[in-house]
Amino acid sequence: MSKILLVVPEAPAAAAAVTAEQSKAGKNGLRLGMLDNSKGNADHLLRFIVEGVKAALPVASVVMTRKGNVSLPAPADVLDQLTRDADFVVSAMAD
Repeated sequence: MSKILLVVPEAPAAAAAVTAEQSKAGKNGLRLGMLDNSKGNADHLLRFIVEGVKAALPVASVVMTRKGNVSLPAPADVLDQLTRDADFVVSAMAD
């Protein structure tokens, strides 16, 4: 009988260090970014996520953006806006 070697591709979680920048995100509420990939119903899913996050956490602002084409990456200006205006970004696909 042959030996079978199983490899689990999960690395142990690295200890998270809270930086000064990370701690600022919660002081006035989370700046939430939403990237709609333009698939059908993605906008509905993102709205449900926003409602859920707002129910659980203080949210200072929500930035909603939408890609022009589902099969292309988000343009650099959209990614720049999310980087500048959001502490946390959710991207959704839906059908």
